[in-house]
Amino acid sequence: MKAALIISVSFVLFFDCKSEAGKKTEQRPNILIINVDDMGWRDVGFMGSNYYETPNIDKMAAEGMVFTNAYAGASNCAPSRACMMSGQWTPRHGIYTVESSERGKASDRKIIPVTNNEYISEDNLLLPQVLKEAGYSTCHAGKWHLSDNPLDFGFQQNIGGSHAGNPGSYYPPYKNVPSITAKSDDEYLTNRIMDEVLQFVDTLHNRPFFLYYAPYAVHTPIHPVKELKPKYDAKAPWNGQQNSAYATMVENLDTQIGRLLQKLSEKVSLENTFILFTSDNGGVFRITKQWPLRAGKGSYYEGGIRVPMFASWKGKIDAGSSEVPVSNLDFYPTILEVAGIEKPADKILDGTSLLPVIFDGKDLQRELFWHFPIYLEGGNDETQDPLFRTRPGSAIRAGKWKLIQYFENNDLELYNLKTDIQEKNNLAETNKTKADELLQKLNSWREAVQAPVPDQLNPKYRER
Repeated sequence: MKAALIISVSFVLFFDCKSEAGKKTEQRPNILIINVDDMGWRDVGFMGSNYYETPNIDKMAAEGMVFTNAYAGASNCAPSRACMMSGQWTPRHGIYTVESSERGKASDRKIIPVTNNEYISEDNLLLPQVLKEAGYSTCHAGKWHLSDNPLDFGFQQNIGGSHAGNPGSYYPPYKNVPSITAKSDDEYLTNRIMDEVLQFVDTLHNRPFFLYYAPYAVHTPIHPVKELKPKYDAKAPWNGQQNSAYATMVENLDTQIGRLLQKLSEKVSLENTFILFTSDNGGVFRITKQWPLRAGKGSYYEGGIRVPMFASWKGKIDAGSSEVPVSNLDFYPTILEVAGIEKPADKILDGTSLLPVIFDGKDLQRELFWHFPIYLEGGNDETQDPLFRTRPGSAIRAGKWKLIQYFENNDLELYNLKTDIQEKNNLAETNKTKADELLQKLNSWREAVQAPVPDQLNPKYRER
């Protein structure tokens, strides 16, 4: 049974204006989340890339608050999206990966991983449900990945969303997106979905909206936008970024976002539209590098969980940047505060509103946690593990410090991210005091959220 929903709305923050009669009227802000799939921390111009071209995204970022220490709630797509939509750490919703948790060869897994939830629970009150109840027109566009149908979780319109994790093809027929029909034989999926998003904007008629724009791009398969390919074939590589096909997908996505911004400026007020931009996890290591960050998607090193992010609100958010560590779990409480909606009764939110950071420059003074009690195959040179991108474990970031604990042998890795953003120097042995302090906090957190820790040996394991 779905959770009961009781919402209290009081629009008092930034949105009051005077009517002709001199009385205050409720001007609800529009909400737009742009959640790009697999876009790495340095895959955009505003985070320093000299290879990928993202002028529309960069312009938005330059006019808003950029978060240089922004994180996804997990290092791969389904759990990260569940964290964002629920506002909760992974142990609360139990989505840790895509499909089965038994990833990689059984003979390589020393312990038995925790069983994975492949679907978000109907009892978990998600952000779109709260906004719909408060009177918002709600639209999902692109990748959903949390259930078979986003319409079951508060969205009134669904453009291409299902349980599919990738489109199968960006050119017709869109193998995993049968609800989207191409208008021509070579119509690119990202463009087609944006066409329908713009149609949604045309129907709003001054009603406040929540648009969750979560394009399948730039997730695999890497299908280049044909007319852009020669440009990037001729472009010099930069800092490990040289995949011309992927670069065309990045630029084309930026173009589609530019179309959306133009439509919003014409049909609604950007001055009344709060925008959060991010990615669901780090970039795929074999496709794009995030140097100086280590590794990529699927890893709990910085390259797997640190993501590009900014908040934009024309005329309200000053241009600037913040080094405060933040997470996509913070989106839910931030949007509730922006919309003037009280937290629903009995709803657990693990994130924190970002408005004190955005408007007052405050530090949130809290730790960030990750819990991944399973295996994820596909190791690489920077994970220093040829078999797995990550093995079962947990991680904590506290200030400049980050600790990773692996459950197989209780190995610890401690990094000072201020002096070692590359995570090259493991200080767990030379600074045992700090390692023990963070491990104690990690243990306390796992106990508080009832995080399952796998400890049963796998009889099929064969040590190499």
